Amino acid sequence: MVVVAPFGKSIPYRIDMSEDPKQFRRGLVVGKFCPLHKGHELIIERAIASCDDVIVISYTKPEFAGCNPQERKSWINALFPSVISLVLDDELLQQLCMQYNLPCRFVPHNDAPEIDHREFVGWLCWNILHRTVDAVFTSEDYGDGFSQVLTAYFKEHANNSIAVKHVCVDKARSLIPISGTRVRSDPHLHRHFLSPTVYSSFVKRICVLGGESSGKTTLSDALANHFKTVWVPEYGRELWDKKAGKLLYGDMLEIGKEQIDRENELAATANNFLFCDTSPLTTLFYSKVMFNRVDDQLQELANRRYDAVFLCCPDIPFVQDGTRKDDDFRQRQHQWYLSILADKTIPYCLISGTVESRIAAVEKFLVTLV
Repeated sequence: MVVVAPFGKSIPYRIDMSEDPKQFRRGLVVGKFCPLHKGHELIIERAIASCDDVIVISYTKPEFAGCNPQERKSWINALFPSVISLVLDDELLQQLCMQYNLPCRFVPHNDAPEIDHREFVGWLCWNILHRTVDAVFTSEDYGDGFSQVLTAYFKEHANNSIAVKHVCVDKARSLIPISGTRVRSDPHLHRHFLSPTVYSSFVKRICVLGGESSGKTTLSDALANHFKTVWVPEYGRELWDKKAGKLLYGDMLEIGKEQIDRENELAATANNFLFCDTSPLTTLFYSKVMFNRVDDQLQELANRRYDAVFLCCPDIPFVQDGTRKDDDFRQRQHQWYLSILADKTIPYCLISGTVESRIAAVEKFLVTLV
């Protein structure tokens, strides 16, 4: 059995020989992962299959749009929860240097000499993670030189005489013929090379707001059909129907959370855009109206940002479906949206008219997001 230390700690490995030992004690995979595609996944999976323990390090300078450190960290953690992951930018590196009382260092530029990157990774392994490795997994020719530098670094700084072996995985890209550059050129075209968890990060989330009987649900459905994608129905309405209109204060936070959970689930199956019928902002409104109070967590969820927000004007005939109030309430709700969006400095587009004219207005705006 392998005993893995918490982040920043180092304890000896103890292997139960009653289990089949793997080829290596600890493996290393390093990459930009901008984005993390299935070629990267293949390398990490090979490392996990070959090693008792795996370290995955990611950094890049400059950063790439849509692949910030938080996203990369979330992809690695979601797909490979068993690995020790370290995703860096200069800000986090400065924090770690202060935490471990180390001299200030910066992430090397992508164009820096290869020796700088290799020694930097060795420094990270030993000074930040307090670990050495005995195998490095890549799909590149540089892996042999990388392993030699790591061997020398660990011998000098960690008194480790074990040679680091290079394991080359799918160098010819015959199993997974893709590169980060190609994926970045059009993540939607190359989505089959991305896990759903990763692809969902590139889906533009479009929020449709509006008062009661303002056409937002009809528009969300129509937009999804027009753009050949999916949409997220309003969970609050679903729960209202399920509970015959007898919602409790505690239901408000549940509605806000579930609405976001469903967004995240459907984003993985979307095509370029995900249309969201309302957001936790709507739940905040009803919490105030129905209970005259708002849970702190719901207040925070209501700050959620979208790639675009469209507010439907109450300029279509009011339809009473048995659950709505009246047109005066619809007008007050619309004014509240105008006020709250301004207070929260959330950019939005006001749309009106027929469904066809609203779709045309949305399409004209979304062209700027692609």
